[in-house]
Amino acid sequence: MTEYGRGQGSEPWHPEDPLYGDGGWGEQQQAHVAQQPAYGGQQQHYPQQPQQQYGEWNDGGNGYAQQQGEYPQQQYDQQLHQQQQYQQQYEQQQYAGQGQQHQQQYDPQWGTGNHQQMPYPADPVDPYGQQAPAYGGEQPDFYNTPDAYPPPEPPSRRRAEPEPETDWDPGPDQGEHAFFSDDDAEDDDDGPGDRRGRGDRRGRAGGKGGKGKGKKGRNGAACLVVVLVFGGGLAGVAYFGYQFYQDRFGEAPDFAGDGTSQQVTIEVPKGASGAEIGRRLKEAGVVKSVDAFVAAQVQNPDGESIQAGAYLLKKEMSAESAVDMMLDPKSQNNVLVRPGERNASVYAAIDAKLGLDDGSTADVAEERSGSLGLPDWADDNDEIKDPLEGFLYPGTYPAAKGMKPEAVLKAMVEQANEEYDKYDFAAKAKTLKLKTPLQVITVASLVQAEGKTHDDYRKMAEVVYNRLKPTNTETNQLLQFDSTFNYLKGQSNIDISESEINSNQDPYNTYTNTGLPPGPIGNPGADALKAALNPTKDGWMYFVATDGVNNTEFAKTIEEHQRLVDEFNASRDDN
Repeated sequence: MTEYGRGQGSEPWHPEDPLYGDGGWGEQQQAHVAQQPAYGGQQQHYPQQPQQQYGEWNDGGNGYAQQQGEYPQQQYDQQLHQQQQYQQQYEQQQYAGQGQQHQQQYDPQWGTGNHQQMPYPADPVDPYGQQAPAYGGEQPDFYNTPDAYPPPEPPSRRRAEPEPETDWDPGPDQGEHAFFSDDDAEDDDDGPGDRRGRGDRRGRAGGKGGKGKGKKGRNGAACLVVVLVFGGGLAGVAYFGYQFYQDRFGEAPDFAGDGTSQQVTIEVPKGASGAEIGRRLKEAGVVKSVDAFVAAQVQNPDGESIQAGAYLLKKEMSAESAVDMMLDPKSQNNVLVRPGERNASVYAAIDAKLGLDDGSTADVAEERSGSLGLPDWADDNDEIKDPLEGFLYPGTYPAAKGMKPEAVLKAMVEQANEEYDKYDFAAKAKTLKLKTPLQVITVASLVQAEGKTHDDYRKMAEVVYNRLKPTNTETNQLLQFDSTFNYLKGQSNIDISESEINSNQDPYNTYTNTGLPPGPIGNPGADALKAALNPTKDGWMYFVATDGVNNTEFAKTIEEHQRLVDEFNASRDDN
């Protein structure tokens, strides 16, 4: 596009306008392409369509203008001549304009080099023609963007696109993978249609023999990989299938026999399920699996009766043997606190279970009673013999060798607090005309000690409250319970002489002291506690154990009471 040569029409180039009538490289490219012979054939002539000039080649953002019409052969020849002349002049000629000399070089990479233009008004609809730079400036490169199509090149500079390198031949069906193709068939397929030539591939592979070995080596490795993958998959499926069958239908892992000579102590917490017990046994090495223990416990008719506490078991026992041993009282390293039992008896049992000297636990109770968790309203007077009395709640507690006495006692006190917190003892005490919450437990301990059956407890509670009334003229607020005197004497004797009773002024002697004893005389159970909170209201004032053991009779007047006493003495004389 210089001032040399002619344009497409009959009008000559204008000497003052180097770009006048220039159709651009697009037009010349099409002309050149139209004259190129087909690959492997003769030159073909295709009809060309005229193209608009540079200022008009934008057709609304769709690239080049629509081609219209056909050029005659004469114009084809003239166009080729102009192209050759333009290329020669473009590379060699210099021109001067307006006092300045400018040389233009042809850049083989059209669109990435720099070419300069004379100032020319841009077509407002042409994105490549807007904002043209001044003479000597650089034209913006609209082709050198990531999303642009490749820029046009001069026809003589075009190169065929390189065919991508590949290490395998698709084969006759153009879709067969090398892994499944036949080596011999591939080697024989060296026809003229192979553009790259078999020599290149064989040369890289080391000749035909080398290619064949490499091909077979790759096939062998691929086969090995496939075998390993499928083999590993089958092994994984078989393993998980076996595990699924074992989990659903197989027997749980279990030891055989009664275990080894090594013994361990297992503590079962309150409310523990069979699975929780099995987990603790498995962790200690007693059973082999939790499922085996749960199954054995379910199969045993008494399996659900396993209580909280400590058990002395053996390692590597069968689940069935473990269940049987836990049901055997001999293996239970527990201390059982019975309803109404006094603390002195509980202390002795703890010493025996822990293997301590007699009196060890009693000393701990006396020295550390304040640190074992008693409520604030406990131990509310100096005449209390044992602050823990009434707070070692009935139940089963772990007590195995190696444990500390305070740990066992603290567990008992915690249980008592948990049970006592269910009631508002302060409010109940006021309702029952008692002075302190501790007196509620004291009444319950008396009911527990004197009553024989569940039906007796509420009647016995009414006897206590009736005798405590200030209006009591029958006993003058004296309880006159043998159980309180036996407590202070540390005995359980129903035959107490009047001289012995009357000579003893200990606060716990309710024959010589009005009102309740200073504190509880034992550890009441739930039934006695409820009876103390809900006594009968029938007017019971007296009671007599007519058989001395299990049968208790109640009376409202002294005359009825005396009749019951006579019956009791008569029964003893007959025996």
